[in-house]
Amino acid sequence: MEMLEFVVPALNVKAILPQVILSLTALTVLLVGVFSPQDKKTSSLGYLSLVGVVTALISTLMINGVRESAYNGMVLADGFSSFITLIICVVTILTILTSINYQKFFPRLNCGEYYCLLLFAAVGMCFMGSAGNLLMVFLALETMSISIYVLAGFKTDDAKSIESAMKYFLLGAFASGFLLFGFALIFGSTGTMDLVKISAFLTAHPEVIHSRMLMGGVALMTVGFGFKVAMFPFHMWTPDVYEGAPTSITGFMATGVKAAAFAALLRVFFVALGHLQADWTGIMWLFAFLTMTIGNVVALSQTNIKRMLAYSSIAHAGYLLIGFVAGSKLGQSAILFYLLSYAFTNLGAFGVIALLGRKEGEYTELEDFAGLGFKYPLMGLAMALFMFSMAGIPPASGFMGKFYLFSSAMKAGFVWLAIFGVINSVISLYYYLRVVVVMYFTEAGREVVMPKPSPALVVGLVLAAVGVLQMGIFPSYLLDMARQSIQTMLM
Repeated sequence: MEMLEFVVPALNVKAILPQVILSLTALTVLLVGVFSPQDKKTSSLGYLSLVGVVTALISTLMINGVRESAYNGMVLADGFSSFITLIICVVTILTILTSINYQKFFPRLNCGEYYCLLLFAAVGMCFMGSAGNLLMVFLALETMSISIYVLAGFKTDDAKSIESAMKYFLLGAFASGFLLFGFALIFGSTGTMDLVKISAFLTAHPEVIHSRMLMGGVALMTVGFGFKVAMFPFHMWTPDVYEGAPTSITGFMATGVKAAAFAALLRVFFVALGHLQADWTGIMWLFAFLTMTIGNVVALSQTNIKRMLAYSSIAHAGYLLIGFVAGSKLGQSAILFYLLSYAFTNLGAFGVIALLGRKEGEYTELEDFAGLGFKYPLMGLAMALFMFSMAGIPPASGFMGKFYLFSSAMKAGFVWLAIFGVINSVISLYYYLRVVVVMYFTEAGREVVMPKPSPALVVGLVLAAVGVLQMGIFPSYLLDMARQSIQTMLM
């Protein structure tokens, strides 16, 4: 009788170096938060977290271009994972800078648990971009999601925050069930969960491609991913959760979760299930049209800025799906470029909202911004820049992002989808520019006093503004970097 051997996969630290750094930072912050005197914490936990994320970002840039794998191919380190990790690190840095200012008025956020959860959510996001196996996709997704569920309800003295966390948890768990069942059906069809091996199996057995089990798995998996990216008709949770969550976390959810989910979506569909591209293109075309149209139309009637940006986030998911439908290398590269542009823009806008935070609550109604453009010129200028970028007005990065997405659709033959994208961008002009009009051309109905911002938030807003302008005026470098990363993913 032969003895069964248990082979432990060789550990390749280089392939998971950014995630290791983030995890160690999270545990360090948690311990420092436990053993530090409450009156001496101030912003030290936030700055300690910031150092860890910057270190992870530097390590990502150092290993960029290196192709490595770990845990028998479950984790892949290539140009694509490096670009996604870059986006996640940018998102996390801007979120921490916003949180340092935000915690002055909401002291519950100034604890090791808050920053630990934030960093572990970032770890899950990074692993979603580097997952080479469906099981790793699910583990990374749950690592990210469980952390976000808790962060959404971190303002325990606010009923809306608790409600948002419960809605997100219940619907998220339901969506995770769909995703896991879809993975199970794909495994049952192909006999493997490795993305590259799934593609090889479908190449060798073309009769399986249109089997009911495989198509059912793809459909259920689409539901799970659709929930995470806020795609129609799985978007209804978004406005309530975004409104109730702490503003610093709302921006984190709107950008980081979307980037991670689209990263996993690209890997799974184009690496493992590329043989089914002709089958999913039609339904994704419809989803893209409905997602951006419903997001923009409903946003027109919103008077709460966080809810408006929530529906705006749904619309931007629709724009990103245009690149997914195009399916070309340009379309996929445009998705990565747009995700980074959207990170700078959206987190900048939520940073401005966080500027107006106070102990009694937040100023999130549109009327609260009346007259603030002249009263606080720099704040008004920053908010106007971020609104112009979301609307797609040059020279902001949002214009170049939409230009690349719509161009990819045109070149792939999806002319009408590109036209609908342009029409939706025109519709969005109303509610984005309405914020600017209220700030500069509407008389204030009540006195709104902006507390003195922390240097960290000022630095965060400057970084976001510079990122928006740099990507809008000099976009070629990052687009080329995105193209090269897509090339490594498809090799």
